[in-house]
Amino acid sequence: MRRPALGAAAAAVLLAALPARITAQQLAATPPVTPPVTPPAASAPVAPESPQVAQGRYLSILGDCEGCHDRPGGAPYSGGFPLPTPFGTIYSANLTQDRDTGIGAWSADDFWNAMHNGIRKDGAKLYPAFPYPYFTHITRAESDALYAYFKTIAPVSYRPPPNKLPFPLNIRLLVTFWNLLYFKPDNAPQATPAGGQHIVQGLGHCGACHTPKTFLGGDKAGHELEGGKLDNWFAPELTADPRRGLGAWSTPDVAEYLKTGRNMRANASASMADVIHFSTSHMTDADLAAIGDYLRGHPSHAAAPATPAPDPRVMAAGQAIYVDECAACHAVDGKAQPTYFPPLPGAAVTQSVDPTTLLRFILSGTQTVATDARPTPLSMPSYGWKLDDAQVAAVATYVRNSWGNAAPAVSPADVARLRRKVARTPVQKPSAAI
Repeated sequence: MRRPALGAAAAAVLLAALPARITAQQLAATPPVTPPVTPPAASAPVAPESPQVAQGRYLSILGDCEGCHDRPGGAPYSGGFPLPTPFGTIYSANLTQDRDTGIGAWSADDFWNAMHNGIRKDGAKLYPAFPYPYFTHITRAESDALYAYFKTIAPVSYRPPPNKLPFPLNIRLLVTFWNLLYFKPDNAPQATPAGGQHIVQGLGHCGACHTPKTFLGGDKAGHELEGGKLDNWFAPELTADPRRGLGAWSTPDVAEYLKTGRNMRANASASMADVIHFSTSHMTDADLAAIGDYLRGHPSHAAAPATPAPDPRVMAAGQAIYVDECAACHAVDGKAQPTYFPPLPGAAVTQSVDPTTLLRFILSGTQTVATDARPTPLSMPSYGWKLDDAQVAAVATYVRNSWGNAAPAVSPADVARLRRKVARTPVQKPSAAI
């Protein structure tokens, strides 16, 4: 009688387990039920910018503020970007709203005093690496708009490194004497008579690079925008000179170059790449045209350099090097592929009195800026490893004196001096820092 009882018990266990097994199988075969999704809470509407803040944002573009106050890897406007000068390295200031390390404790009057007079909130003189000799030409309304925009920049606690200036240049009081020589505050700044002139001479501070400097770093009087040497580059003339400046360019040529980084005559790279990336590529078409009109009409007072015929042996050697190393991109006749590889006949960079930029391109290579209109950068390789000083001088002299070009010959000693300098600070491709 126990065996049937065991069988009945086993059957009861089996019957008890069977529904559970079926239920598990059914659950395994049934798609999971997705819980109801709770819609996210509606975010608060973003308040539109006031007209003053919007104006200030655009003025910061005209002034290329991020170009100097953004360091690689840092927050926007937090400063610390190294600015090399002939006297040492100066680090840009923190422009965020942090009260201790930025300008969060500054008033509108403090900001105007810095822009107009080159004086910090604490009364100390600013070094002219901050281009207050140009910013002094902006109006008080423009300064207040910039201040209103910077008030919207989130605070970032960051203190830039100390400037690297030797004694006695690290004494800010000495800037007082520099100001007596080179700085005159504009007591009646106006946005007229010409918009282009107001941008170029004011927030655009074009002369900071494109005007030749004295041995003390001040602008040479009477030589505005006639080309300047800075940080082992030569910024070409921005005048009506047809050979070394913009006299052969049209206003649309200038606007296209500043907007896209390229045109039928030139490609932008090196220091100009940052200017286009942060500033001119975001300007309005009207402002770009106004800048072009002003620069193309700006007279040049620079004397034409003597250009005796170069040594035929140097020209022959330079031509051979050019055909072997350069013609694949720039073509045998130098006309290249405009908007991709810049043509060399008539180019200011090839005919400037100072050949520094041309030589540095050959020694270090370069890369064009990427913009929204032309997002793919183009590169020129370095030939410094391949060509010796005499060869670089020969090919540079050939380019500077072929296809109608005329410029002083380059010597091997010129190349050697620059090679030593740039070997210590090799060129950084713009795309690596942006």
